[in-house]
Amino acid sequence: MGADAANTNTSPDRLWLTGVRLPGEDGAVDVAVADGAVSGIWPAGSRAASAEAVSAEGRWLMPGFWDEHVHFDLWAEHSRRLDVAGATSAREVAAVVRDAIVQGKGNEPLVLVGFRDALWPDTPHRDLLDAVAGDRIVVAISGDLHCGWLNGAALRWVGLGDHPTGVLREEEVFSLPTHLEGVETATRDQWAMDAARAAAARGVVGIVDMGAEWNQGGWLRRSAAEPSPLRVECGFYPEDLSRAITARRRTGDPVEDDPLIAVGPFKVISDGSLNTRTAWCFDPYPGLSGPEACGLVTVPMDQLVPLMGRAAEAGLTPAVHAIGDRANAMVLDAFETVGCAGRIEHAQLMRWVDVDRLARLGLVASVQPEHAVDDRDVADHHWAGRTDRAYPLASFLQRGVRLAFGSDAPVAPLDPWIGVAAAVSRTRGGRDPWHPEQRIDVRQAIRASARGRLIPELGMAADLQLVELDPLKASAQDLRTMPVAATLVNGRATWWSL
Repeated sequence: MGADAANTNTSPDRLWLTGVRLPGEDGAVDVAVADGAVSGIWPAGSRAASAEAVSAEGRWLMPGFWDEHVHFDLWAEHSRRLDVAGATSAREVAAVVRDAIVQGKGNEPLVLVGFRDALWPDTPHRDLLDAVAGDRIVVAISGDLHCGWLNGAALRWVGLGDHPTGVLREEEVFSLPTHLEGVETATRDQWAMDAARAAAARGVVGIVDMGAEWNQGGWLRRSAAEPSPLRVECGFYPEDLSRAITARRRTGDPVEDDPLIAVGPFKVISDGSLNTRTAWCFDPYPGLSGPEACGLVTVPMDQLVPLMGRAAEAGLTPAVHAIGDRANAMVLDAFETVGCAGRIEHAQLMRWVDVDRLARLGLVASVQPEHAVDDRDVADHHWAGRTDRAYPLASFLQRGVRLAFGSDAPVAPLDPWIGVAAAVSRTRGGRDPWHPEQRIDVRQAIRASARGRLIPELGMAADLQLVELDPLKASAQDLRTMPVAATLVNGRATWWSL
């Protein structure tokens, strides 16, 4: 059974992996998989191998990883767009646009992704893009997805021709994907399935898709065409809450009886982001004044509580985006008022008293460890004096908070091994660790990526990955690039390179 067989989903329903090693365990074992579950775990060679036996040759078998927060269609699309994440100024981005237009063909909209302007020496403006693009439509989407930078042609295209700067934030930019689609559904579905297979090759067995659209239909359509390489929990937003309630959707239930597609959480965005300086904080951002100096609250308390209460009453779990410390405090107030379970998405900056409340309320911190590595310089500048409580993974665990790791792709790559490496090292590229006191043990990082599991257990769903290195002994760099030999979802190979 080779990689091609796995990619066409023709692997057998039964499998016996011999000579497997388990993280943290002595000796080798044989593991049997049948009917989508782990059906047997025995000392290696203690039983006669079945006809479906495949030698693992001493590789390490462990639970497959979940990415708990993905904007999946955007991730699939952004991989095909011009990446300007490395740009250090607005003028540098304008130069990239100029070169792309000179070298390229056609007149379709030019979409750039990944810019991070929080530390730039100059300011994005429509005029900079107009000077190099003329009437060509140019749209740049920030790395945090909360900001867009458009030229005059693009602004006219989306009905905002009089916008003074061309820099859109929050709700203005969230509407842009509807204007940028322009790609046939079949092509978008192919991009999504390609991205799903690439995720499977990194040991991913499931995602929580936080795409802004009603994504249940898209995943059902794709799954009807070919079995999904991933389990998908489909999140949704306030504009679809009535639809979900009318359809009697409940978080965790299968969608249309598809065993791999389930109803996800109810997502609400309470504030902005750090890089766009819209995360709602108690303290102002350097150099800003006026009513938005501390960021923005996008769904205030008097709206948040009834939204969450209505969802919880219908069996839909709230997952509330909160990045700034003031937003996190408000969201915790809302959870206390409603009295329901749920998740805080990102939880990047929190007061210690609110970390304790997060634990007491039994809420999940759905966090993205790679963001701490990406944002360290921006946080040191814009959250100066407060970064001891920014991305506080170790403190979360010490105070009893349950962690669930994700990427927020395309904000960071959809690769949980990158998140594990960031959580245990707080660095990359040879820099000193940033707030090393917030590093966590690799066992804790794996559990946060695998829904609490460290090793396969008898009877669990056969959502597994086989890796080339012992993750408990690997360096941070080896974790970041961990070679994955095979991935199984419900006992079916979705990636196989043995």
